[in-house]
Amino acid sequence: MLNATQLPYFILSAYFDTGVLKYFYFIIIMSLYMLIVCSNVLLIVVICMNRSLHEPMYLFLCSLFVNELFGSSGLFPFLLVQILSDIHTVSAPLCFLQIFFVYSYVCGEFSNLAVMSYDRYLAICYPLQYNTRMTFNKVAMLIVLPWLYSFLTIVILISLIAPLQLCGNVIDRVYCLNYSIVKLACSDTRVNNIYGLIITFLTVFGPVSVIFYSYMRILRVCFCGSKRTRQKAVSTCTPHLASLLNFSFGVCFEVSQSRFDMKSVHRILKIVLSLYFLTCQPLFSPVMYGLKTSKICIMCKGLLFHSVVKCRPGELNRNNE
Repeated sequence: MLNATQLPYFILSAYFDTGVLKYFYFIIIMSLYMLIVCSNVLLIVVICMNRSLHEPMYLFLCSLFVNELFGSSGLFPFLLVQILSDIHTVSAPLCFLQIFFVYSYVCGEFSNLAVMSYDRYLAICYPLQYNTRMTFNKVAMLIVLPWLYSFLTIVILISLIAPLQLCGNVIDRVYCLNYSIVKLACSDTRVNNIYGLIITFLTVFGPVSVIFYSYMRILRVCFCGSKRTRQKAVSTCTPHLASLLNFSFGVCFEVSQSRFDMKSVHRILKIVLSLYFLTCQPLFSPVMYGLKTSKICIMCKGLLFHSVVKCRPGELNRNNE
């Protein structure tokens, strides 16, 4: 028996021979990756370059888009190499690095969505006190803390799986996951399982609780407020809720697939759905926020078409989502 760090490589058994179709799959995956990179980078540049977008909501969005790029970069380059390769193996250090990217991305996504819901809660429920409550220091803290939390928890996670004594090196996945390695262990994994449950609770249920509490308060204000207040709440909250539901669906399926026997699900469907939260969310978020947020939409058009966007006085501030 060798521990996880002593193994030279892991075998990814979920890949199968596709013949010449692998080039077709390569083009599809490459196109998706380029679309993810271009859309997220465009919105990051737009937010960073325009001082009118240097507001808490847009800075939190920028952090979300950076996280989308971070997670995608942990999967797509690796996936592209594996699609063209005839031998589907991954070295142990690269496997741990991929676990770090994927799990940090998941932690960061839920944390950023929770921060954004809290920001909308303050903006809608306490509009007159918003600027005094959402200070520069508080914004900086709410941006930095999700990243620090994500990195710290996943470093601890990897430090717990690295010493495990493994009885094999075959992972039935197309990329590395923590639980896939834990299932190969011959040694005691109680600490890994307990820690996994703790971070799952803190990473998923903690932020989701914050999000639902924030939106319950927002809904209460909307029912008691004016028509304009309701319209503002709907326009700013719809992308956020859609993003949360989309990401939660992908993560729930991935957790279910890792923990439970799903032999009844077709092999290709399992592969597609296992990639869903790492593929669709980075595509979904820029589209939703880019189209639904008027300021960002106007600025993107101006940047893409190299034109100076002339707006009526107050147009950019009318929909301060």
